[in-house]
Amino acid sequence: MQTRAIDRPPARPVDQPVGPPVARQIDIGIDGMTCAACAARIEKALAKLPGVGAANVNLATETARVSGDSGLSETAIADAIVRTGYGVRQPQVRTPSTDPATSADTITVDREIALLIGGAILTLPLLLPMLTPLLPATVADALTVPLWLQVGLATVLQIGLGALFYRGAWKALRSFSSNMDVLVALGTSAAYGLSLYLALPALSGDAQHAAHLHLYFESAAVILVLVRLGKWLERRAKKRALSALDALKALRPETARVRRQGQEADVPLALLRIGDIVIVRPADRLPADGKVVAGQSAVDQSLLTGESLPVDVAPGDRVIGGALNGNGLLEIEVSALGAQSMLDRIQQMIADAQGAKAPIQKLVDRISARFVPAVLVIAFLALIGWLMAGAGIEIAILNAVAVLVIACPCALGLATPTAIMVGTGTGAKAGILIRDAIALETAQHVDRVAFDKTGTLTDGKPQVTRLVTADGVSEAEALRLAAGLQRGSSHPLAEAVLHLAAERAIAPADAASDEALPGRGIAASIDQRRYLLGNGRLMQEHGLDVATLSGAAGATRSYLATLDPQPRLLAALDFADGLRPSARPAMADLQQLGLTSLLLTGDNARAAEGIAGDLEITEWRADLLPGDKIAAIEAERKAGRHIAMVGDGINDAPALAAADLGIAMANGTDAAVATAGIVLMRSDLRLVPAAIDLARATGRKIKQNLLWAFLFNALGIPLAAFGLLNPMIAGLAMALSSVFVVSNALSLRRWLATMRVNYAHDR
Repeated sequence: MQTRAIDRPPARPVDQPVGPPVARQIDIGIDGMTCAACAARIEKALAKLPGVGAANVNLATETARVSGDSGLSETAIADAIVRTGYGVRQPQVRTPSTDPATSADTITVDREIALLIGGAILTLPLLLPMLTPLLPATVADALTVPLWLQVGLATVLQIGLGALFYRGAWKALRSFSSNMDVLVALGTSAAYGLSLYLALPALSGDAQHAAHLHLYFESAAVILVLVRLGKWLERRAKKRALSALDALKALRPETARVRRQGQEADVPLALLRIGDIVIVRPADRLPADGKVVAGQSAVDQSLLTGESLPVDVAPGDRVIGGALNGNGLLEIEVSALGAQSMLDRIQQMIADAQGAKAPIQKLVDRISARFVPAVLVIAFLALIGWLMAGAGIEIAILNAVAVLVIACPCALGLATPTAIMVGTGTGAKAGILIRDAIALETAQHVDRVAFDKTGTLTDGKPQVTRLVTADGVSEAEALRLAAGLQRGSSHPLAEAVLHLAAERAIAPADAASDEALPGRGIAASIDQRRYLLGNGRLMQEHGLDVATLSGAAGATRSYLATLDPQPRLLAALDFADGLRPSARPAMADLQQLGLTSLLLTGDNARAAEGIAGDLEITEWRADLLPGDKIAAIEAERKAGRHIAMVGDGINDAPALAAADLGIAMANGTDAAVATAGIVLMRSDLRLVPAAIDLARATGRKIKQNLLWAFLFNALGIPLAAFGLLNPMIAGLAMALSSVFVVSNALSLRRWLATMRVNYAHDR
């Protein structure tokens, strides 16, 4: 097996947003949206504001994200939303669990339930006339509802339940647009108005007219009840879709027990400071990220990382705020608070992903913006068509009402964002953080996965397994020089050298004028002589033949050389780095998903071949600088492959950015995590195939939802226009269509149970 020669084209530039540079980003909650047309109208209004580069309104999360230049004003954004006819609020995803908005939401829900129950009770008498033909005459007479009562009940319902739709319709029409409220308001008003027109002669005393009276008050009332019921069920389902965020917000305790100046006291979490020592008692939640300074325990951080088993911690170990302490007493030094804490960063990543808009949603938005006007035209044509056919005004209006009622674009607007909300929330519970909708959509199309080696496929804790010296050089002297060159470095190979020197009680040499050589090694001066420590490439650059010192098969090798008085090879060090236990199962899972794997490493060919052979990876490339990894990924993309890159180090960040999809290990460097589209919250490589599997499952749900929404309207509107759909049935179908879309998205949560079965044995 040989490495393949790689051209080095320039790195793929990062796409820049169109419009003003993004210097500021503002998230704001919106009240009063009812369908995709509402979201499209707000987006259009926000996009016209000065300095706005992009505006994204998410119907499912009921939030707007606006980005643009530094002059972007939250007040201006809020004013634009209000002028469009909607309310503004701070989005719930940004507020702590103690936010008073929670109680306000409860009041709103209770009020809506009361309205629904009251509306259903008042609607029942209006339905009785439909039953009387089926009952004995004496029973039918007893159940007859006086006409004046029917009119009164229908009027109360039209004003009480219909007020929401009238307000929404007025706001839309005032801004020369249309939405679901327009359809419902027009449809129910037409049925109510027609019935009132027919009932007026009878109310004025025309007994003959009253005997042959057929009214449609029940149609308008039932439509109002069903549509509001559907919206309530939809909101309830959307709240369940946001359960991942709710669960995370509940992890943060309100107070922390702090020791200051020898005294312990409970203080509000907002008063904690970096460096404080917090006391965490058994069964308490950790209030902040930090380092254990005293005590031993096992902490459960499953809601943060998806790890199913508690993790043992002792002095020196890092812990995450929000984790649940076990039976031991811990003293923790606080190292991160607020937005810098892991809990806040996870919440922010989930909120960003759930608020983002998938590329496919742009097509849906364009369709939704034209949908309501098209429905109004179809309803008008149905009305005229039935009148021309001689069906009479009653039949014509009822069929037009059915068209208006069934054509609500709610299902279309919710199809994509609800699936994204549930998919990203479910992934977070499994330890997979998906940064945005683009990463989610890209992951669906990945057909090859490239892996870094050290710290990704391996556990990142190499040990020196062999030290070979040149003639006249002792092992002790070689180790003293190597340790001196590596002193102060946090690289895993450096730590292995320093650990061996400490074991042998060898003091590192004093090195000066250190010079890092990225992807190759390090140079420094010791005792007025220049030394090098690095890979074979660095030695070759200085004309040194590394073949004079043989190495172990499958090992990573570093060479020690001096440049004074002339270049000379002094020693070679072999390092062995164990595979992660999850590496082999992960490769098998990727193969089962139909994906191929590729190893890209800066290590030497011998080490790369050994790891690739152990994992049955058929293609590998070694001795790669960061630019070489980019070139390798570009070559894969030019060959028509959709490639994901998995890495953890600073040197992996460019490759993560160049790949179609970057996947970073959360224990990796900040640069790698910041660049990746997906972050794995624990060092379990089986989360790589799991993330791709989840993305595919989410993609299927999006397609199912969109297919349902399009078919529902494509079939329902013609049926209603041709008189084959009763307005009440149309109202029920419309309400249930949105509920179906959200419920179908919620079924993604079953993927988590499947994942726990399929991926549990490696934890």
